[in-house]
Amino acid sequence: MSTPDEVREQCARFRDTFHGLADEIGKVIVGHRDIVEGVLVALFAGGNVLLEGVPGLGKTMLVRTLADAMSLPFSRIQFTPDLMPADIIGTNVVMEDPDTGRRFFDFQRGPIFAQVVLADEINRATPKTQSALLEAMQERSVTVAGQTYKLESPFLVLATQNPIEQEGTYPLPEAQLDRFMMK
Repeated sequence: MSTPDEVREQCARFRDTFHGLADEIGKVIVGHRDIVEGVLVALFAGGNVLLEGVPGLGKTMLVRTLADAMSLPFSRIQFTPDLMPADIIGTNVVMEDPDTGRRFFDFQRGPIFAQVVLADEINRATPKTQSALLEAMQERSVTVAGQTYKLESPFLVLATQNPIEQEGTYPLPEAQLDRFMMK
């Protein structure tokens, strides 16, 4: 069990790390300290973030800068009406052993296996494809063909969406909205 002094020291280290990261990200994302701190809170608390706004506000730059500042693997998934769940999660591919000629399935991981995932314009994809993120966001794992794969920690999905009035958008299901800590 930690002593009160150890707890204070841990809190001070966390505070310094948190503000140091916010300052580093703030060198690129200027004038949005509240949003930067909100995203960091979600990351450290194990949550996900939904950012809404028209294109050109720097949402993508924020996520990329966060991943760079923390040296975490980053992937960007551009959601479109023709995006399929396997494009996000990955799929089993038939491979052949060059020595024996035997065929086997090999799982090819999708972009969801990064630690910082940008789900860009999430509401442009169909609800079926949007739901491919649900297990990853809630359970921090994905299941393909009965096999469950754990995602590395920390894991953050930061999704962007265009205003719902914009043409070509689908509303996010309530189950998906519940998985975002912050909007």
